Amino acid sequence: MDLPSQMILFAQVVEAGSFSGAAKALGLSPSSVSRQISHLEDRVGVRLLNRLQFGVSLTAEGLAIQETCQAMAAKVAEAEELLAGMNGLPRGTLRVVATVAFGKAQLLPILPRFLEDHPEVRISLELTDRPVNPALDDVDVAIRFSEQVEDANAIQRKLAPNRRVLCAAPNYVARRGAPKRPKDLLGHNCLRLSTNAQWNDWDFGADAGGVLPVGGNFEANSADAIYHAALAGVGIARLSTYLIEDDLVSGRLLRLLPGYVQDDSAIVAIYAERRNLAPKIRAFLDYLVLQFSGQTKPEKKLSRSMAG
Repeated sequence: MDLPSQMILFAQVVEAGSFSGAAKALGLSPSSVSRQISHLEDRVGVRLLNRLQFGVSLTAEGLAIQETCQAMAAKVAEAEELLAGMNGLPRGTLRVVATVAFGKAQLLPILPRFLEDHPEVRISLELTDRPVNPALDDVDVAIRFSEQVEDANAIQRKLAPNRRVLCAAPNYVARRGAPKRPKDLLGHNCLRLSTNAQWNDWDFGADAGGVLPVGGNFEANSADAIYHAALAGVGIARLSTYLIEDDLVSGRLLRLLPGYVQDDSAIVAIYAERRNLAPKIRAFLDYLVLQFSGQTKPEKKLSRSMAG
């Protein structure tokens, strides 16, 4: 085995914590792995690992080269992933970002099927409502609302329309009453998003009061937090129908001002490049479109609730 291969093997042994663990992961015998590490130690003239009864530990010299060997192993894995992608096989780590509420309510339930269909793909998911730029944030696919997309160069793929309505818990309405017209909201406790001030300007159109800068005693950085605050009876929220449909049906939330709906938003997938799209990204995007088109069970509900 050449020196680079032995260095990569060294990194794998350190990660596994034992010769047997690395051997099992690589389909080798523990004795062959141990022998190659011994050859590496002979090459450099120092002992790199302490052989323990139930594993290994790094010597000072082993610790000194550990980072270099791990970086080499990561680069080789990255190259293998790239080469595998050239033959059209979805493979490797797929870095996905989604808004918190949408990720929990709609994305997580459909991921098991995708992972089952693509066993060589691993998903690293971040749920956040912060601004995301796929080109700058090392993200393969970001699922956002259309009004969150700030980068004009980002490629967008529409997944579904998004409708927002006003709602509150029955105990809030019992305490404070229900607004009968948009201007009544100025006297109510309206729940605000702290991350985007313009989302707190609720537009009812010129004939119904125009844009109202609503306010109250509670704000949060996530629509998911606003949703749970509404359920708790804190105040009136403007939320997407995909998130609250079951609550409206069950009565846990009441729809307010039923003539009002914000329907100029969409749920989109954004990514950095259209050309030479990696198979893992293309497969994921196609899967999302298929799910959100209403052709499979989890998203029939999403498509229906957003449509009307």
